[in-house]
Amino acid sequence: MADIQKTPFVRDLASSDRKVRDKALESLTQFLRSRNDLSLVDLVKLWKGLFFCFYHSDRPLTQQALARALSYSLVPSLPHATVHRFLRAFWITIGRDFHSLDRLRLDKYLFLIRCYVGVAFEVFVKGSNKRAAEDGKKRKRQDSGKQGRGKKQKKQVESETAPAENETEEGDGKWADLEAYISIIEEGPLCPVNFDPDNSSKPVVDEKDPNFVPMPHGPDGLRYHLIDLWVDELEKVFEFEGDETDSEDEPKNRKIKGDVPMELLLRPLEKLRTESPYKPVRTRAAQALDDDRLVEWGVRSRKIEEDDEDSEGEWGGFAD
Repeated sequence: MADIQKTPFVRDLASSDRKVRDKALESLTQFLRSRNDLSLVDLVKLWKGLFFCFYHSDRPLTQQALARALSYSLVPSLPHATVHRFLRAFWITIGRDFHSLDRLRLDKYLFLIRCYVGVAFEVFVKGSNKRAAEDGKKRKRQDSGKQGRGKKQKKQVESETAPAENETEEGDGKWADLEAYISIIEEGPLCPVNFDPDNSSKPVVDEKDPNFVPMPHGPDGLRYHLIDLWVDELEKVFEFEGDETDSEDEPKNRKIKGDVPMELLLRPLEKLRTESPYKPVRTRAAQALDDDRLVEWGVRSRKIEEDDEDSEGEWGGFAD
């Protein structure tokens, strides 16, 4: 695994030839699918190669195509056992190497980061709702099939399906994968503290766990970027009820369709707003939480400013 950064398919991902890139992506996908035993250390090494592969990609269209290929094409195809480790390896790499990017290459990495925020919501939010809907349809078909059976057959079918239903209700829950991913984000790029002096002298290697890799918090520039795009990427995976529009043909009072854990999705921003020791970060997080779209969706209520507070900073002229 040490030589994975130098393998041909990693280098070919940066090619300007689309056929070469597609073949390299297919090879990478097959490799990740066939190796469910890849540790976090292995995936961090892989992402080190992918990071510099993306670093050397030229031309805006090639860069955008590669960013989408490494995110929207690759991540949904990963095995369930690998996807969280793969995403953690990505954020470890970005948090560690973000400071080394020059201004000429910064934009393409910001786009890659946006793609990874979006694809994670695609997998853990939209994907969970889709699976829940499919499970509901499957249960309806099973219930309809029971109606024509005898008593013995009904009991046998109920005994076979009951454990699976109990696992869904009593297990980790529908949003367990999403909560695990949100915890990765809160531990890394959206951690309220970007530098903890108390932990600076501690060893970065855990002797008890050879696969331990510390999660860098990243600079505030990365934190600001995630705050700014968070609601934008959430909007892309939501489905809304009704198509009401105002006089300017803009949607209004859009209600989110389905069961969506908005409190969990907005938790990283809330933590930044309340726990960050840096006022600019708290202010940026508060602005994101005051987004008009969250009010339209019925998630948050609009703050009403006091007239007295507005008048304190204004001069009303000389008294008569």
